[in-house]
Amino acid sequence: MIDFIAIPEERIKLLRKQREALRNLEKLTATKIKLNEEIEIECEDSLTLMRVKEVLKAFGRGFILDAALNLLDEEQYLDVINIKDFVGKSEKRIEILKGRVIGSAGKSKNIIEKYTETKIAIYGKTISIIGNWSGASKARQAVEMLLNGSSHNTVYRFLGKGNGE
Repeated sequence: MIDFIAIPEERIKLLRKQREALRNLEKLTATKIKLNEEIEIECEDSLTLMRVKEVLKAFGRGFILDAALNLLDEEQYLDVINIKDFVGKSEKRIEILKGRVIGSAGKSKNIIEKYTETKIAIYGKTISIIGNWSGASKARQAVEMLLNGSSHNTVYRFLGKGNGE
């Protein structure tokens, strides 16, 4: 069976430069992947096809391919949060909220990843999370708290970090 997935053009260009990693994905999953305006995936197994689509979707949302490969594990989950759902179309406000989630020198993002055992990518107008269901769910809550204006210390306490240090 054949299926397609669209990801941003700049991410397809980056994927073309990672031919070895792409070949590794094909080998791991017994798929054929062709890069055009959309990505064409050919696979005999529908579950594997779905997982490869999730890997490529995660790559398209800003993850490095190695991190996205975690989605081949059936216990790993991809959650994509659209920042526009919190601010509308204001580009300036989107950038401000992305900065809140990233934090100074990446501190907030790193703390959320550490305390939820997840990986987070912030790309375009989305914040994406890869992790097991409970970790991804808790990370989503923490990110949404920041997007809704909660203080960083409140979020850190929610995560079980204590005083925010």
